[in-house]
Amino acid sequence: MFERKGFLDARLLDITREAQCSAGSFYTYFDSKEEILAAVLGEAQEEMLHPGTERVAADDDPAAVVAASNRAYFEAYRRNARLMALLEQVAQIDPEIADLRRRRAAAFVERNARSIADLQRAGRADAEVDPMLASEALSAMVSRLAYGHFVGRSAGAASLPGPGDAEFEALVFTATRLWVNALGLDGARP
Repeated sequence: MFERKGFLDARLLDITREAQCSAGSFYTYFDSKEEILAAVLGEAQEEMLHPGTERVAADDDPAAVVAASNRAYFEAYRRNARLMALLEQVAQIDPEIADLRRRRAAAFVERNARSIADLQRAGRADAEVDPMLASEALSAMVSRLAYGHFVGRSAGAASLPGPGDAEFEALVFTATRLWVNALGLDGARP
């Protein structure tokens, strides 16, 4: 319902009809439509944070790991593009959703910073780069790149670039190359 009508125009009555439940049942689980949006966004975040990337061995080329992660993130973002658009919109008017958005970004940054620090300890990434700052910069780049490709210019899900599409593959390649170059990954190639 949020995807079809937008957050502001989706009424509780619309949501309960779509869910085939009464308003009383709705209030058993949720206090407001903001709370249900947060729950839906939470599920999307889990899919995007842990997208089931193909298994890449820890000793594989770091660029292969970055490429697999970027690919899985872009695929998950594409599937959830309408929800990501709602997250951006509602975060501007609702402090709780804005906090959810900040926590979502922090989870990605912290995970990526740990990976960068691991690469540095293994001597595979530039040791002079601060892992947290590098993660903030690179995570923001990938997130905004995904937003621009899957939300900012989309007319509908059918028109979005997908795996195998030249535009999608260029997106994965470019994001990966920028990660590899920014971290000085020991000669790795995406």
